Amino acid sequence: MWRVLVTGSTQGLGRATAEELINRGHQVVVHARNRDRASSVEALTARGAHLVVGDLSSQQQTREVADQVNQLGRMDAVVHNAGVYSEEQRFPGPEGHPRVLTVNVLAPYLLTALIERPDRLIYLTSDMHMGGDPSLTDLDWTIRSWNGVQAYRDSKLFLTTLAFAIARRWPGVRSNAVDPGWVPTRMGGPHAPDDLKMGYRTQVWLATSDEPDASTSGSYWHHGQHLRAPASATDPHFQDTLVGTLARLTGTPLPTPSS
Repeated sequence: MWRVLVTGSTQGLGRATAEELINRGHQVVVHARNRDRASSVEALTARGAHLVVGDLSSQQQTREVADQVNQLGRMDAVVHNAGVYSEEQRFPGPEGHPRVLTVNVLAPYLLTALIERPDRLIYLTSDMHMGGDPSLTDLDWTIRSWNGVQAYRDSKLFLTTLAFAIARRWPGVRSNAVDPGWVPTRMGGPHAPDDLKMGYRTQVWLATSDEPDASTSGSYWHHGQHLRAPASATDPHFQDTLVGTLARLTGTPLPTPSS
């Protein structure tokens, strides 16, 4: 039995991932943005899942989520599922950063840095990360005119790069990025063409399987298949520059392998 945290697990892919893990006999920690949203996972907590609560658009609440997780004990795996899609406006969070940057990038970075190190990390990306801008220019969109689609693309490129950076920096941790596809969830819409089951099976497999292919690290996956990521995401220099930028924006350095 594995102990797995799934962020953003009140609906969609996160909920399906948590349910599948419970069905397979694993111990699951589910996450809700607030207490009202927590009512959506009562059926899962009734089956033994633990619950942590906090709004990942707030760095302070993200830190509180990390504290709640650590109080439950060490996780075997963390599935960084929570995310927001393209937004019509910049929507700054409490620290002034756009919500899409905070939820999709800064929160996974903070949780990675603050949660007791698991054996496996899975970061949910999107094939739209292929169009992300690796320049790291004006991350807060205070100079450029807001472009929600591009901000989303950028955030997923940064998240994919973070997965690869962790794989390189923490050799004892299996860190991978997963594109779940365009699936029929609230985010994807009812007419999304991909299979919802295929959308969550890869992260469940990476989080719990002992198969040789699931033991890899630093890979980009889609529906159980290993795909090639853009050169910027696999570039050690860009990885280090991004990690340094995220450390500055959050005030939290990434721990070294020995710490």
